[in-house]
Amino acid sequence: MGGNAGRNRSHNRRVVLNFVRANDPSGRAEIARSCQLSIQAVSNITEVLEEDGLLLAVGQKTGMRGKPATQYTLNPEGAFSIGIEVRPDALICAVLNLKGDCVYSESQAFANTDPDKTIPAITKTVDIAIKSCNRKRNQLLGAGIVMPGPFGVSGLSALGRANLPNWDGIDIQTAFEKALGCPVIIENDATAAAIAERVTGVATTIDTFCFVYFGTGLGLGVIADGHALRGVFGNFGEIGHIITQNGGNQCACGNRGCLETYASRMSVKTHLEKIGIELLDEFALVQLLNDGNPDLLDWIETAAQHLSQAISILENIFDPETIILGGAMPDAVMDTLIANLELPKGSLANRNDRTFARVLRGSSGRFTAVIGGAAMIVHKTTTPSMALFS
Repeated sequence: MGGNAGRNRSHNRRVVLNFVRANDPSGRAEIARSCQLSIQAVSNITEVLEEDGLLLAVGQKTGMRGKPATQYTLNPEGAFSIGIEVRPDALICAVLNLKGDCVYSESQAFANTDPDKTIPAITKTVDIAIKSCNRKRNQLLGAGIVMPGPFGVSGLSALGRANLPNWDGIDIQTAFEKALGCPVIIENDATAAAIAERVTGVATTIDTFCFVYFGTGLGLGVIADGHALRGVFGNFGEIGHIITQNGGNQCACGNRGCLETYASRMSVKTHLEKIGIELLDEFALVQLLNDGNPDLLDWIETAAQHLSQAISILENIFDPETIILGGAMPDAVMDTLIANLELPKGSLANRNDRTFARVLRGSSGRFTAVIGGAAMIVHKTTTPSMALFS
């Protein structure tokens, strides 16, 4: 709720925007009553928001006594946010309008992810996106930059194809804010993907879930009672380095038997390369599946075994409503993986009164994480108390 005293203007603006977004259209009296603000405060706020292009006056409510009340609606074209995902092999961009609709998305191959190459490339990508959407720069609310962890120096830093080398010691947020000239939020890719599914995907009615994110490696985002879990350094969810096979595959982190060496985009590519099959893109992987390629089916069977172990661990630790698998893996491959899971009976999640299946496929596709990055900016603007981002 808003407050007429002890609350700053920025908070009350978000209170009003959030209410109008959920109750579109709304009149001033309705806003004031529901948000516990005075009519005068709401009048001042709506006037400013209308001048800023964030609200639109859309007519007057009729059939009521007295002077018809002006109704306000969120102006989707009044502002926008940008999400950028940096993968070890690609840059991905998405633009969301003020209502959270994706109005632009683009993916490009990008091999050199050193900071001195990546930051200028992202600056150029943002400029192209703004021009392509016919938006004005002063309407940009900010950018959500999504990257794989770990952030900071750790035993998993800069190891293997799933990580970004040479970013240690860099103040990432400051560097991007300086380059882009706008507010920036930095987020782990798996957490951003979980937020996207919560905002626009299969989890819009789910408050507590685990999201297993297929980027290059494998990450985990957890939403618990609406809150995104992050960890002290923002590295929550390095599920790819849970050991699921003692003495198993050698991992770049130095361990043997890490989950992402069996179940990830990186692992399927490595598996097929060993037998002379080069995956040029996701369509080639789907074609192999459609053809019933035995080598791909062998990988799916093994990956499903290891994922089943990991899912059981997540269920018993977090007691989620469901586990969601999503990200850059093609839907058809993900569906086949889920169909091949052998979920243990001895799990907290094995119960008869379930509302959701134990495992679901996410619906936001390969742009999940980047949409989540942009969505964080929109919600920071329009939501007064953001459980997802607290």
